[in-house]
Amino acid sequence: MKKNYPIGIQSFEEIRKGNYCYIDKTALVYKLDESGKYYFLSRPRRFGKSLLISTLEAYFQGRKELFEGLSMGKLEKEWTEYPILHLDLNAQKYDTPDSLYDMLNDMLCGWESRYGTRPSETSLSLRFQGIIQRAAEKTGRNVVILNR
Repeated sequence: MKKNYPIGIQSFEEIRKGNYCYIDKTALVYKLDESGKYYFLSRPRRFGKSLLISTLEAYFQGRKELFEGLSMGKLEKEWTEYPILHLDLNAQKYDTPDSLYDMLNDMLCGWESRYGTRPSETSLSLRFQGIIQRAAEKTGRNVVILNR
């Protein structure tokens, strides 16, 4: 069966479900997870950052079905789901501090509806810190923060 190249597609799920060519680098993702705690991954523009973030998100969501037939499907045994806070700063252009504040506030509101809020958390940073703490307490798992 002919496979198409995933030109412009940055979603791991879409690539896996859409019969696109995919060069399996999931063993490296597994190695990252098994060998470290915190990572800062920097790559040049158009070098696969968004697809890597999407792959990490699927992995930490425990989406085993997306990894069938790939190295990760054979390596991972537990498929634990973690709370994920995905912060996408590429979603729009921020011309003013207010536009950035509004976007961050909207993201925090969404996470607060899921994990709760406290009246004492009045700044963006306190709210974010509280969300991380409550997500970890609620799920009993470390929180994964993905930033693009």
